[in-house]
Amino acid sequence: MPIQPYYERIADEIRNKIKSGELPPGAKLPSISELCRQYDVSTQVIRSAMLILRAEGLVEGHQGKGVYVRGR
Repeated sequence: MPIQPYYERIADEIRNKIKSGELPPGAKLPSISELCRQYDVSTQVIRSAMLILRAEGLVEGHQGKGVYVRGR
């Protein structure tokens, strides 16, 4: 079984938090730098995870304000 890349693991974890309600609609996600520290990864890994979540319609970014969980 292939090892899952970090960005996919992080996307899975955030996705699960959204689906469980731990991150409700409208909740602001931590900043990229905070997520980098939390997961001990580079900014590119976090950006890749965010791209997956955006493509799935789970989060939306607002320039200069952050990334938020989308409403259902």
